[in-house]
Amino acid sequence: MGVQVRVEGVVQGVGFRPFVHGLATRLGLAGRVGNDAHGVFVELEGGRGQIAEFLVRLERDAPPLAAIERVTVTSRAVRADGRFRIVASGPPGASRTLVSPDIATCADCLAELADPADRRYRYPFVNCVNCGPRLTIVRAMPYDRPLTTMAGFAMCDDCRAEYHDPADRRFHAQPICCPACGPTLRLVDAAGASLAGPADPLAEAVGVLRRGGVLAVKGLGGYHLSVLAAHEGAAAELRRRKRREDKPFAVMVADLAEARRLCEVDEVGAALLTDRARPIVLLPRRTDTAAGGEVGGAVAPGSRHLGLMLPYTPLHHLLLAEAGAPIVLTSGNRSDEPIAYDDRDALERLGGIADAFLTHDRPIHLRADDSVVRPFRGKGMAVRRSRGHAPRPFTPAWEAPRPILGCGAELKNTFCLAKGRHAFVSPHIGDLEDYETFRSYVEGIEHFAALFDVRPEVVAHDLHPEYLSTKHALGLPDVELVAVQHHHAHVAACLADNGEHGRVIGVAFDGLGYGLDGTLWGGEFLLADLATFERAGHLAPVPMPGGGAAIRQPWRMAAAYLGGEGEALAVARRNEGRWGQVSALARRGGQAAPLTSSAGRLFDAVAAVLGVRDAITYEGQAAIELEQLADPAERGGYPADVSLDGGVLVAAGSDLVRAAAADLAAGVGVPVISARFHNGVSELVVRCSRMLRDATGLTTVALSGGVFQNLLLLRRTVDRLGEAGFRVLTHSGVPANDGGISLGQVAVAAARDRLGPVSP
Repeated sequence: MGVQVRVEGVVQGVGFRPFVHGLATRLGLAGRVGNDAHGVFVELEGGRGQIAEFLVRLERDAPPLAAIERVTVTSRAVRADGRFRIVASGPPGASRTLVSPDIATCADCLAELADPADRRYRYPFVNCVNCGPRLTIVRAMPYDRPLTTMAGFAMCDDCRAEYHDPADRRFHAQPICCPACGPTLRLVDAAGASLAGPADPLAEAVGVLRRGGVLAVKGLGGYHLSVLAAHEGAAAELRRRKRREDKPFAVMVADLAEARRLCEVDEVGAALLTDRARPIVLLPRRTDTAAGGEVGGAVAPGSRHLGLMLPYTPLHHLLLAEAGAPIVLTSGNRSDEPIAYDDRDALERLGGIADAFLTHDRPIHLRADDSVVRPFRGKGMAVRRSRGHAPRPFTPAWEAPRPILGCGAELKNTFCLAKGRHAFVSPHIGDLEDYETFRSYVEGIEHFAALFDVRPEVVAHDLHPEYLSTKHALGLPDVELVAVQHHHAHVAACLADNGEHGRVIGVAFDGLGYGLDGTLWGGEFLLADLATFERAGHLAPVPMPGGGAAIRQPWRMAAAYLGGEGEALAVARRNEGRWGQVSALARRGGQAAPLTSSAGRLFDAVAAVLGVRDAITYEGQAAIELEQLADPAERGGYPADVSLDGGVLVAAGSDLVRAAAADLAAGVGVPVISARFHNGVSELVVRCSRMLRDATGLTTVALSGGVFQNLLLLRRTVDRLGEAGFRVLTHSGVPANDGGISLGQVAVAAARDRLGPVSP
């Protein structure tokens, strides 16, 4: 009996061909297995029972990194010589196969790394078929060494023997290498001159850290900047050089035991830390131990949380072991620039920041920042989806009739390419306001389009005419353009993230998004499915005095909300001389004070009133610090009026600001006021959702937008909506922030493509 088996999914670069070879051999089957542009093909000859057993075990016992999506079996005559062989891959071509993310070093490779008798002892690039670089080294498909950045490293005889041995863990492992034939580690200065001999650049690199220096470290998807976490002066100097005043740094620790000394790590947190993606995990800091000395105050100033991660490359493991202490590991860039990944570019851009560069000669083809997650309700919630997760596709509850590009938003940008039942969200790109980031964005779209053979016929973009992502879309030739309102995209992303497509009450709270009426939306209640939406409610619009200045200076939003009523507050006294002027500007309105319904600006106003933050140095800082101060035991909440205007709910956010100001004047503590404000926003969401349920019968609420990355608000809102009888959808796979917008745009465009032209 002969059959051909086609396997689609994440089946290249994950040990699938060696697994098939071993399975077929054990069952006494003849034939062959190989990669091609569609996935893995298998030709089998043997008994009917053995082939049936093979097909069962093919899916049941697949390698841990594999993700089988479809197996197709057809009967056909197979020419076999009594053996089962792995054959060379087909030529590059139209690709329908999937690419594995980069995978953290496995336990077997770590054992070799630590074994003095092993030929890869302390070799910083040890990997096998179960771990190591994937997406960041792939130039084209199919996934074979000549089409990766390992092409320039000719295998030595020992590695070649392992590569061709079906019984070996490195059988057809494309990044296979060893000290005799693979990449080498170097310590250099900004001019590329060596700072250490080839024997042990690692020891000298740790010496740089111990002397309080800044070390640039080349990782899987780009360069990081590192200092000893306990060295207060080094962390402060890194902030100065990187121009990153307040935003917390991530910290890498050697193991779970060290993580637990610094933070509260429950089962979910431990699972996220040790996940093969090895993301940064945001965890509550411990306050009951003396471990604070292991992390200086300049690492995460004023934060109750730390972003922790475990080593995910052999080099990281060696560096942590040599240092014997936690290290800061933050993106290799100046603030607002993309992470450096090209060696020459890194030396130029980071030369004024790093005192030394721990680098190597394996090229990185695609930059990828670290992913960031936080535990929520028993699972991880994405804050930034990048290395370790991208480009694993989403398989929503719909198919794209034609290939689609979702261009994403301006900030926290990602793009998304969809074809058939797959949606590929890019690694985190960043803020497109920076030219280098925008160039990386354009190059990334081209690379993904070639890698996954997606030639967009439909291009979805934001309504905002000044977004560079919108301008990119408008400049593409021979495509059908689909404009998607920002908050509809947020809700659609939440639906796609949950495998949903039906109509819901969508609550989209964020900083800003261009509305259908030309104003700046951001506190929205939508009645939405994937194809259409209507604006059923929103926060009452208020002026943004000075436009973008009101984002950078939250006290301006306090002036807009309170005006003359705030004259006696400390926030007015701190900004004496400008408060009256800005209040008058808000009253005049016009282009200098555009209207916004933004929930983010509402949080800014309260933060300024409470003295938390008058000016910010990174997006969302005032709201983040306001959340940090809230008393979790406080259950009281401020009420806000909800009225009807032409059948649309209008919620008075000003009631919440005034209540907070009144409590402050009465001597109530800031932690209690912050909690009451959060609880008031939560109650407002529930109240508006009830009113919309009464009007429409809808019982599912989807929560999206960057404001819902606030865990205090999210927990309270989910709990209270559940108590009110709602089914609640939240984000997990893509961020609630603008990092999920591109997936939402694709979901909307695909739905409209299926239905034909519709109005929003």
